Amino acid sequence: MTEHQTHDAAAPGPDAPQDATPGTAAPAGVAYPKTIKSYVLRAGRTTTGQAKAFAEVGPQFLLNYQAAPLDANAAYGRSAPLILEIGFGMGEATAHIARVRPDDNFLCCEVHEPGVGALLKRISEQDIQNIRILRHDAVEVIDNMLPEASIDGVHIFFPDPWHKKKHNKRRLVQAPLIAKLASRLKPGGYLHCATDWEPYAVQMLEVLSAEPLLENTAQAYAPQPDYRPLTKFENRGIKLGHGVWDLVFRRKA
Repeated sequence: MTEHQTHDAAAPGPDAPQDATPGTAAPAGVAYPKTIKSYVLRAGRTTTGQAKAFAEVGPQFLLNYQAAPLDANAAYGRSAPLILEIGFGMGEATAHIARVRPDDNFLCCEVHEPGVGALLKRISEQDIQNIRILRHDAVEVIDNMLPEASIDGVHIFFPDPWHKKKHNKRRLVQAPLIAKLASRLKPGGYLHCATDWEPYAVQMLEVLSAEPLLENTAQAYAPQPDYRPLTKFENRGIKLGHGVWDLVFRRKA
């Protein structure tokens, strides 16, 4: 979840709405700890520009959640490698990556309404055509919309690190989710995680290394891939001496 979009949240939120209408009340969901969701809702206000983007380009770029496999060719109007992004914050990195990789399709899951509005605004302003957004819990999207061996890559950038030890179990990158993602990757597909919290980087490396379907592309942490930009948030952290760790694993053939 780029730019630490959920660091100020205290507890998991309810399921996201299944439609794309801003302000729609979310239905009740299964509470933690029975289900660990891919997100935590936080407070935020949609700006006038974001609301305008919802109205003008939302119908084209927002997809409705469905408990059926995604028809990617129909959703994007073309056949291309499909990359899943789980959480994109305000969409700065997402828009950049989609621009520098125009031959890939990006399926982006985010439930934070201002973040969705911000990415829609970037899509409109930068004429980006290869992004589709699902305002829904990524775990349910993976379970119900993405069959095994159906995607070419996964991005998980700066998910909430849940700094306190007693909250570590709420972290997104854990063995059950990674097993699901690995099974959805095509042979040779990749999983790219990034974090600026070293204890979480250590956990990510342990979890990813333990997944039998995956292999590390580096000895431990990977060099930052050229497609992932440094965000303003990340640059501030680097100036303060904070580290950033990238991990890139591939699905075994």
